[in-house]
Amino acid sequence: MSADGFSKFFEFFHALETRHQQRLAWDDAAEARIARVKAEEAAKAQLQAMLDANPSGALGHSKLNDIEALKREGLL
Repeated sequence: MSADGFSKFFEFFHALETRHQQRLAWDDAAEARIARVKAEEAAKAQLQAMLDANPSGALGHSKLNDIEALKREGLL
């Protein structure tokens, strides 16, 4: 096999490998888009569940061992 023939042979298989890698990249990108949509839907559902559980939206204002609140509720 001459150097030119070997070069063409190498270029052909390199082109095949390049196309294969490009297809894998496209498949990965498609899977990433699907995963992003699923994650956004899950986040939207979680937000709605949080709002349904506490419609005032006042999440995060409670304190642990709040003596005044415990006395007010008759727990102390």
